[in-house]
Amino acid sequence: MTKKQTTTPDQTARTAARDRLLLAVLPHVAFDGWTGSALAAGATDAGVPPVEIERLFPGGVAELIAHLGDWIDRQMAAGLATRDLAELRLRERVALAVRLRLEALGPHREALRRTLSWLALPQNVPLAAGRLYRAVDAVWCAVGDRSVDFSFYTKRALLAGVVSATTLYWLQDESEDCAATWGFLDRRIADVMRIPALKGRVERFAHRLPDPLRPLRGLRELRRAR
Repeated sequence: MTKKQTTTPDQTARTAARDRLLLAVLPHVAFDGWTGSALAAGATDAGVPPVEIERLFPGGVAELIAHLGDWIDRQMAAGLATRDLAELRLRERVALAVRLRLEALGPHREALRRTLSWLALPQNVPLAAGRLYRAVDAVWCAVGDRSVDFSFYTKRALLAGVVSATTLYWLQDESEDCAATWGFLDRRIADVMRIPALKGRVERFAHRLPDPLRPLRGLRELRRAR
């Protein structure tokens, strides 16, 4: 589970410098992809000497992309901090968190498209999977989920599908203020929230039946609950 960590002034300053360089690079990524020329152009825009690129991101492009994910997590958390989450149902909090992530990327939509293409390369799949897990874990923690049982993992697996599908939908969305995306997101969140309750109904019903009949009657109950 994600633990809150304290940061030193030096770490805060380093994060700010990394953010500044990242945000300067993203407009160039939209045109040049994650290339050395994009990094150099961004460094020039940010007033960062070329030698500082390696000091700030010794892991190169992979570390820059990982930091992009961290930056999105922090934008989401900052946005949620301005809302009264106590007034929202859990599904509304989750939908808001996902929406805030995409809204933070609004000016960088083409850069995100390039990022997803880079992450789809076979050698980058482990980074893509790890970053997606961190994203959904950040969402659940930010909305106040404190589960420690098996649902900790199922919630994250289900939300990973929602985040992935909604992101791809958003990248193609041309509706005003992305209204179509937010409707799509609400429907996917509703589906995810329905699954644990439905599963619990079926299991409780089947548990009361004689063993030979449990599979058949459990399926019948599942159909009725849909």
